[in-house]
Formats: sequence, structure tokens, C-alpha cells
Amino acid sequence: MDAQRPSVEVVTFGCRLNTSESEVMQRLAADAGLTDTIVVNTCAVTAEATRQARQAIRRMKRENPGARIVVTGCAAQTEPEIFAEMTEVDRVIGNDEKMKAEAWGETRTALSRGPDFGVATSEKVAVNDIMAVREQALHLVDGLTGRSRAFVQVQNGCDHRCTFCIIPFGRGNSRSVPMGEVVAQVRKLVENGYREVVLTGVDITSYGQGLPGEPKLGALTKAILKHVPELERLRISSIDSVEADPDLMDVIAGEARFMPHLHLSLQAGDDMVLKRMKRRHLRADAIRFTDEVRRLRPDMVFGADIIAGFPTETEEMFARSLDIVDECGLTHLHVFPFSARPGTPAARMPQVARDVVKDRARRLRQKGERALVAHLDGMVGHAFSVLSETRSMGRTEHFTPVRLTESVEPGRIVSLAISGHDGREAIAA
Repeated sequence: MDAQRPSVEVVTFGCRLNTSESEVMQRLAADAGLTDTIVVNTCAVTAEATRQARQAIRRMKRENPGARIVVTGCAAQTEPEIFAEMTEVDRVIGNDEKMKAEAWGETRTALSRGPDFGVATSEKVAVNDIMAVREQALHLVDGLTGRSRAFVQVQNGCDHRCTFCIIPFGRGNSRSVPMGEVVAQVRKLVENGYREVVLTGVDITSYGQGLPGEPKLGALTKAILKHVPELERLRISSIDSVEADPDLMDVIAGEARFMPHLHLSLQAGDDMVLKRMKRRHLRADAIRFTDEVRRLRPDMVFGADIIAGFPTETEEMFARSLDIVDECGLTHLHVFPFSARPGTPAARMPQVARDVVKDRARRLRQKGERALVAHLDGMVGHAFSVLSETRSMGRTEHFTPVRLTESVEPGRIVSLAISGHDGREAIAA
């Protein structure tokens, strides 16, 4: 590897949870004595995500022929054999194993056998049954390298079985970190200079299942804000609105340090599609939730995940997904063209033609772009509290990106007036 590169480099795909876990893996792999190693933390949310990971692995090996490549993450957990069969890959470890020091020690031993190691692809694989994992440990970090906000994993896994989703088979069943451990970790991060913390998980609103007393996510947020009064900004990574508990609604309504931005796990705006997805909410539930939250917190801004072209989706059904952008007042859209994952029920349903899927995703993105422009228009002439992520870019309380016209030290919170925008980000005066 190049002398400028770290002895262990972690390349992360996918969600914020992966980002948090990559920081832990960087330390564990280095502590185990690995050198000249690239760790690829994969995502399995779509077939395209897996394809991109494989493509990146081939490119990394071409650019760093002397490096050993270790693959982990959700795609490695669900499809270890496709990575083990790649000649560029030296080791495949599972989602549970990747967070354990002993697994990295075993990986170092395995890699030390030399270039002939792993001719039998099965010898490359260290992936156990994720469904057998019952507890979630807190993985302590001092911070996240190069990031102005810290991510704290409070939950992992998912007990639900949406018909399009492979993630429960990559992450296992839902399990939570004890509340006291989370509070202690947030306090440590704040002491280390972080002013914003994001709580992450696979199904974060299921927090508390299996813990004594089964505390909900709202109780956790209240405990953090009470016991770490120095924390200036708290966020949650996403929310399943039907699981929002009364304590969480209290925090949304009455706690200024809880940021006015929620990202909804929405997926569709049509009831029949939602039922075929095996989601737990209907269209009216999503609209009712956003209306109620705005009543409690008028400045709340919503983002959402929406899938375009789900199997059996008609043009009329898709039109309801377009309409719900306005009806829920969505601002930050994550649009996913449907991608069938082998082994999921949705993969066996009647598929929408690929050109139609791509066209619907394009139209949904355009709808989202117009909603973002309207939001940015409304910001002009007003001041916002901006956390600088780099010297030239930061984010408001509403998670809206802001281009900084004057250099600001990363990690600082500054009040800035907005003078304009370019359709994607606000521009500070």
C-alpha cells in the first residue's frame, strides 16, 4: 500500500450504522496487528449495492496489488460465498464477528499464512449464524475520524420481515444496548469535544426489546438529554412512525436540543403496495404522524425512503407515492429504484419492467428536488444554527447542507444567515 495510506484502511458502503462500526473495526484490526490491509464494509440493501462493492474490491486490488482485502458487512453476511470466490479477497468475516477483537486476531493469523491461503474458498470464510446472536454490546469509540458528529449504535437487527428486505438476515434479530451504557458513551463523546450525537440502529424505534423493563426509544433520548446536559444536539438516524412512543413525542415537542429533522422509513404512499411490502403502517398513518409532529414542532423537517417500481405497482399506485411527498411535506428524499434481492418474497412477485422502474425513480427524484428547492427558498433571509462538517460545508438543525462562504473550523456551531441556494444546498451570507 502507498506510504500515505494507513496500515489498515476501512472502506464503508451503506448506512450510518456501517459508518459507526467501521470506526470500531479500524481500531480492532490495527490492535490485532494487521498491516497493508483494506477492510471493505459492505451493504446489502439492494443488489446494486452488492455489485458496487464487488466492483470496488476489484479496483482496490488493481490499485494496491500488495494489500490484503478483508470483506465484511451485510452483503458478506448474506452472501459470503460470492466474495470468497473472488481472487482479490483474502478473508470474509460476518457482521457479528467483525465487532470482536478475537476475530481480527484470527484474521491476522489466517492472513499470515501467505499468498497461498484461501485456495479453498471455504477456508476464507468466518461467518457464523447471525440469528443466534441475542445481545448487543456497546462498542466504545473516542470519536469518528474526520467527522464533526458522532454516531452511537444503540440497537442492531430487526424482527420484522418486509418482503423486499434482506437486512434481517444480515443483521439478525433485534437487540439493544443497555441505556446506562449508551448514556456513558454519549458523555464520553461530549467530553471529547463532540457537540452533536446521532443514535443509530437497524430498527431504532424497536429499541429496548429484551432489556429489563423494555425501555422505549423516547426514554433513552430523555435519559441522554437529562444526564448529559452538555450535549448540544441530539439526532436519531431514522424512525418507523408507528413505533414512536409518547416519551419520544414529548422530546420532539419540548426539547430544543433534539434536532427538528426526522427521516421516515416510509417506502411507499399506496396502501396496497405497503401491504405487499408487509409494512406496519398505511398511508393515513404517515400523514397523521407528520401532521401531529408539525403541530408539536412547527419547524420539523422530514426526509423519507421511498421505493419506486415495487412489484405489482401500477401507475395509479405510483401516483400516490408522488402525492405523499406533498401530503407529508417531505423535504429530503432517498429514492430507491426497486432491486430484487434473491431469497426475498418480493423477488418472486410479478416485476415491473426495468425501464418503468427507472422512469418512476427519475420522476420521484424530480419531485424530491422540487420539494428541496421550496425548502431552500424558505431559508433565504433567515439565520440558522450550522454545525460545520468541513471548513466549507455544514448542516443546519434541519440537516440541510449549507455552503460556507468563510472558513469555519470543523465541529463548531455557528449562527449563519442564508443568502441564497443552488437547488441542492443553502449558501451562507
